[in-house]
Amino acid sequence: MLKINENYLRLQDSYLFSTIAKKVDEFKKKNPEKEIIKMGIGDVTRPIAPIVIEAMHKAVDEMGESQTFRGYGPEQGYLFLREKICEYDYKAQDIDISADEIFVSDGAKCDVANILDILGNENKVAITDPVYPVYLDTNVMIGTAGKYNKKSGKYENVIYLPINSENNFIPELPTENVDIIYLCLPNNPTGTVLNKIELKKWVDYAINNNALILFDSAYEKYISQKDIPHSIYEIEGAKKVAIEFRSFSKTAGFTGIRCAYTIVPKELMVQLNNNKVYLNNLWNRRMCTKFNGVSYITQKAAEAIYTNNGQKQIKENIDYYMDNAKIIRDALKKAGFITYGGINAPYIWLKTPKGFTSWEFFDKLLEETGVVGTPGAGFGPSGEGYFRLTAFNTKENTIKAMKRIEELV
Repeated sequence: MLKINENYLRLQDSYLFSTIAKKVDEFKKKNPEKEIIKMGIGDVTRPIAPIVIEAMHKAVDEMGESQTFRGYGPEQGYLFLREKICEYDYKAQDIDISADEIFVSDGAKCDVANILDILGNENKVAITDPVYPVYLDTNVMIGTAGKYNKKSGKYENVIYLPINSENNFIPELPTENVDIIYLCLPNNPTGTVLNKIELKKWVDYAINNNALILFDSAYEKYISQKDIPHSIYEIEGAKKVAIEFRSFSKTAGFTGIRCAYTIVPKELMVQLNNNKVYLNNLWNRRMCTKFNGVSYITQKAAEAIYTNNGQKQIKENIDYYMDNAKIIRDALKKAGFITYGGINAPYIWLKTPKGFTSWEFFDKLLEETGVVGTPGAGFGPSGEGYFRLTAFNTKENTIKAMKRIEELV
């Protein structure tokens, strides 16, 4: 008799953003004349940088000539891209990362999920709460999370680390030993950050407790304050205990092109039956078996941002979105909302009005203003009472959405 992975049956409802999309579609059918402004999902709206488009056109032409045609590429990514990543993203920050510690993929979301392939499903996992849903859901899928408790809204084998206004969005170290720690900085969904002193506490904890940090830094290019680390490897000892995930999606607008990379340091290892097992080797083996690499055209597109013009052009888009973030923060403050984030990240995290749950506030905004955000409860129990807006829409729509919210209030 056919068996299934019964852990999937422990997943709660549907994926957060598909639930939102369904609600919006239902609203559109009932109200076809109303204009919807989407500020929920973190999808970009600005066109790809011209230098990237140029590189893609050239790569397409190369694929049409026998002398320059390419078939399967290296599963780890072409060396020309990995060397540029080393130079621009790490050596420029005085961080020593080598090309063979970089693995190019089709998305950080995929890597954050796939990394569990090389980790045991009996590990004790700690996540900040609220949190990007993929971290939790993928642990449910492999059985690490255990059973779901409807009363608490939590999984029994997961350690939840609340981040909220009461603790200034700084998670406390676990009171019990954990094996895997998820950190997303700048944080999605709250838009908040940790300084080097706070981040060092987590690296020291991982070293002292033989734990692994899975560090998602997809939004590091949005950091504006000088004392905020862009990479966990800025912290001494982190290469022994941390894997870092980065993405071109928000950095260079690649949400539709799909390209990212993961850093697995060669010195990162676990002790198993008196043997040292290096995670770089395991991840490389996994990539070679389950992945045929990102397309040559996509990797040439990514390489193009690692030039003076490329860096300038992607920064123009990032600045555009951060201008939107300021518009949102200023308008919400004027309307009487308490807000967080939006300074080092394109997300604004706000407290819902008194008397509203986060889903009730979602419905009110949608029905009365046509503005779509993301209810905080969708990111975990500690997200209740909060709401997320993104700065990824056009400036015109951002201004229009804020005016509607001000009028509603």
